[in-house]
Amino acid sequence: MRLLFYLFVLSSFLSFAQQKMEFDFDYAQFAYDSSSNYIEFYYSFGQRGLTQVKTDSSILLEGILNIIITDTSKHQQVVNNNWRINHFIDDTLDMNKSLVGVLSFIIPEGDYICDISGVSPVDSTIKRSYREFIKVDPFIDSGFAVSNIQLASKILQDSQNKNSVFYKNSFEVIPLPTSIYGENQPVLFHYFECYNLLDKNRDDLKLSVIVLNSRGNVYFSKMKNISRSTDSRVEVGTVPVNKFPTDTYTIIVSLVDSVENYGVSSSKKFYVLNPSVEIVDTSYGQISSVFSTHFGAMSEEELDDLFDKSRYIATSQEIDQFEALTGLEGKQKFISQFWEARDPDPATPGNEFFHEYLQRINYANQHFAALGKKGWETDRGRVYLKYGEPSEIERYPNQIDTKPYEVWHYNEIEGGVIFVFADITNFSDYQLLHSTARGELRDDNWYRRIRSI
Repeated sequence: MRLLFYLFVLSSFLSFAQQKMEFDFDYAQFAYDSSSNYIEFYYSFGQRGLTQVKTDSSILLEGILNIIITDTSKHQQVVNNNWRINHFIDDTLDMNKSLVGVLSFIIPEGDYICDISGVSPVDSTIKRSYREFIKVDPFIDSGFAVSNIQLASKILQDSQNKNSVFYKNSFEVIPLPTSIYGENQPVLFHYFECYNLLDKNRDDLKLSVIVLNSRGNVYFSKMKNISRSTDSRVEVGTVPVNKFPTDTYTIIVSLVDSVENYGVSSSKKFYVLNPSVEIVDTSYGQISSVFSTHFGAMSEEELDDLFDKSRYIATSQEIDQFEALTGLEGKQKFISQFWEARDPDPATPGNEFFHEYLQRINYANQHFAALGKKGWETDRGRVYLKYGEPSEIERYPNQIDTKPYEVWHYNEIEGGVIFVFADITNFSDYQLLHSTARGELRDDNWYRRIRSI
């Protein structure tokens, strides 16, 4: 009976397809000098949302790339620019091919917020945006260091194509901004650099490359010695992922001085989609049983709608991973694993957090709907789904000198945070104006926006 109830709740959540911009982004930092790093931003445009202009022999695709990099300590923008991305494609080629590129900047030491967007050149509402918090800590110093890891779809050694935007240190490194591997990309290529190595009086360093799945189990491991006869070196390698089950993975590069008992490391998450590979790792728990009950009975449309409501707690990479899926079975397995990974107590027969999240959706729809939007689609609904019920709510619905507003307190998050919502339009659509939670919109002068004129 309980299963039927949850299936009924799930089947009630239907979504509508909208035109979307297929845009992905990644970055990696490399050494420049003792006060700055060299940051490469990798981007890819899918052809949906781009402008297409046909010529006699090819198709011109156009999109707009916008990057804003803000120094958080000085509150100054160090980069703010639009780039019109143009690609000619022979019309006999695969029209599903992504358009991949790279832009590079020299950024001084500090903390930054990076906002990057892919935008349609004819309709600015068709866009996809990312926000990253980037710390620039120069690699050139007194100790040995490892750069960020660049994930790639292909690496060509001793490339003669020195005019390629992907050429560096005798390699042509083709980035994969989606970080998604599997049936369509069965080999992971990686590139990184090691610095400050030179010390002929010391023993070799040990370099290891390890891949862990989401449960911390080792799926790949490789180790070798690194000579300290040169100051820097480039390392490239591959990881065959064709037999990895669908999951989130982390590649970890470590450089260790075993004599001094000191080491440095760098890591990067990536994703594998292999629906045909059976999960045999017992640490995954009862994925198959969950799949055969809750999600195995859902249609593709219902799965799409459920994941739309789950985006608030998903990582950007998980969103990319789901959107890359086609077909019912792959989505069923993904949703099963998505919620299984969030089960607070796998030993129990039910998934308590999943059930609680369904209740949050129902509550949001009942209490926060406004202006034709369902409750879960509003700002208050998003915060309620992501963080749960507030510890305390201050409501100010009938103030003489301000718009109606609310202050939500979460005492158990980050030592205590608040969210401020206000009905700016007077149509009961409370918008988020300010929060002290990490990664949320912050405006310490929010009160000025709600003063009545």
